[in-house]
Amino acid sequence: MTCASCSGRVERLLAAMPDVATASVNLATETARVSSLKPLAFEAFAQAIEQAGYHAVAPAAPPHKAPLLATGGGTAVLLAAVFSLPLLLPMLLELAGLHWMLDGRLQWLLATPVQFWLGARFYRAGWAAVKDRSGNMDLLVALGTSAAYGLSVYQLLAAQSAMPHLYFEASAVVITLILLGKWLEARAKRQTTSAIRALQALRPETARVQRGGQEVELAIDAVQVGDLVVVRPGERIAVDGIVQQGASHVDEALITGESLPVARAVGQRVTGGAINGEGLLLVQVTAVGAQSTLARIIALVEDAQGAKAPVQRLVDRISAIFVPVVLLLALLTLAGWLLAGAGLEHALINAVAVLVIACPCALGLATPAAIMAGTGVAARYGILIKDATALELAHRISSVAFDKTGTLTEGKPALLALHALDQDQDGLLRAAAAIQRGSEHALARAVLDAAAARGLEATLVASELSALPGRGVAATVAGQRLLLGSSRLMSEQGVSIEPLQAEAEAHARAGRTIAWLASVAPAPQLLGLLAFGDRIKPQAQAALQALHALQVETILLTGDNQGSADAVGRELGLTRVIANMLPGDKAAAITALQQPGACIAMVGDGINDAPALAAADVGIAMGSGTDVAMHAAGITLMRGDPALVAAAISISRLTYRKIRQNLFWAFIYNLVGIPLAAFGLLNPMVAGAAMALSSVSVISNALLLRRWRPA
Repeated sequence: MTCASCSGRVERLLAAMPDVATASVNLATETARVSSLKPLAFEAFAQAIEQAGYHAVAPAAPPHKAPLLATGGGTAVLLAAVFSLPLLLPMLLELAGLHWMLDGRLQWLLATPVQFWLGARFYRAGWAAVKDRSGNMDLLVALGTSAAYGLSVYQLLAAQSAMPHLYFEASAVVITLILLGKWLEARAKRQTTSAIRALQALRPETARVQRGGQEVELAIDAVQVGDLVVVRPGERIAVDGIVQQGASHVDEALITGESLPVARAVGQRVTGGAINGEGLLLVQVTAVGAQSTLARIIALVEDAQGAKAPVQRLVDRISAIFVPVVLLLALLTLAGWLLAGAGLEHALINAVAVLVIACPCALGLATPAAIMAGTGVAARYGILIKDATALELAHRISSVAFDKTGTLTEGKPALLALHALDQDQDGLLRAAAAIQRGSEHALARAVLDAAAARGLEATLVASELSALPGRGVAATVAGQRLLLGSSRLMSEQGVSIEPLQAEAEAHARAGRTIAWLASVAPAPQLLGLLAFGDRIKPQAQAALQALHALQVETILLTGDNQGSADAVGRELGLTRVIANMLPGDKAAAITALQQPGACIAMVGDGINDAPALAAADVGIAMGSGTDVAMHAAGITLMRGDPALVAAAISISRLTYRKIRQNLFWAFIYNLVGIPLAAFGLLNPMVAGAAMALSSVSVISNALLLRRWRPA
């Protein structure tokens, strides 16, 4: 396909086929997406497309290799330039004050292969459009250059003696310039798909699998869920899985956008396509093929790049009538100049200029080129935009509603505060860690993590441990009988918590969980308290400040109690806080926020966030969360960094700006260029050069998006 008229024609052809519900054709990616009411064979689509003058390749087939002299081929451009340059030379010499003219018959010999050999594809595609009672860019080029070529042949045959005025250089140079433009366009379009190719290159072809006590190298398609894969230092991890043995650092930059390698140890997940660092890992496979994280990322990016943005509908309507209108304007130009008293030669050349300068290509490429570049660069930094509608809507986001747990916070309990009556916080923590060692309880893990972070060695050992269900635990540490548990346990054992009552109430108001540590012999005595809560992510505050800088309101929607929610709201500077939300309440709250003119985004990571993500204008899911949340969202952040929310809005705004710029220049180019050609202010060669460069300039402008970096 060469222009928006082509893609519109193929789209109408597919949509008219029996049992086809919808069809969408993307000019930039050269792909068609069809939804049918029942399974249809690819051959049925391919046959219809072939009859329309195009070539179809199944998605699973290898890329179609273009012929050596295809439109986008550099060889065709070079040959056309070799034939055309001698025709253009007299004009160039004229500028230097030298008068020299190539013999007319030699001009004919040079122009003919350009017109009918190298330019044959314009005739084939133009004729196919005529048979389909439609038009395209190829038809305009074929008509325009044929008119200039035909007039020159007539002038040459009708001349008696003097050298006639010939236009062979116009027809040949126009075809050469358009071939050059298409070649540059193809190269530029290839750059817009670089993100997909970079992701595809991450897929290893083989994996080293343990089978029967031996390592066997298998094709990646032969690896099964549950297999144990050996990953050596420096190798690319072949599969998604969980580390069974070893520890290392893993570079996931091209998958999640995380710039620094992340530590991975036994029990932690690794992603296929990441690069293993210094350690030898034994990984149990959890996903293969299309279910792997990398395959799903590639599918999401391909879907987004192949989809049409809502703004494209206007372009499609214009493209449908573009070529017939241009043909009518060319006829009016011819008739107008003839009526004004100009000769047929002059009138015909101006009509040719109108045909040649009109460019539906730029209109067709303006939106998809920007979407391809924008979604590609976003994917490189861990922002997966599922469809073009989400990309287009995200630039209008006025408010972002955040879930709390796992989105703005770490999603797991952490020891946030210690209060020791004797001021020995390390001693208090060491004793609590001794009691909790070996426990899998979430609060026990928080105590042990806090002790490890302070570098407290496991010098104390607990004995005679006894669980007190619903209350806490009792143990003997360093010969002292200790209790660690709730206020109820302290009350039952006669331990007064009065000395730290004020501190406990302050933590309770902040929504934190309190555990008390006390000794029971020789008499009940309070030693201190530990306050647990969900720690706010280190990036959260900067993330919200970035959103405020974008003039975006920030809202907290959480199922937590009001005290806990207010504490987070105060610390992060959230605009509004709404607490005690059930999953259905969140969706209703989002709907209530969707006032006229507002565009609401919801950010979440859990199953309970899925209704709200679906209800929002733009759903944004943390990739560290559940699959349900990711499926309900239009945008997925591949790492749990809330700063990516502002980045997603930023790239959306920039992409939409590029779409508007491209559409503006594509429309202005045609609105200005066609009248200039009609009034005789542009010769066909200048018009051809302008047409060739218009689509290249649109794609080049879109490619500037590749320079974007998250703030």
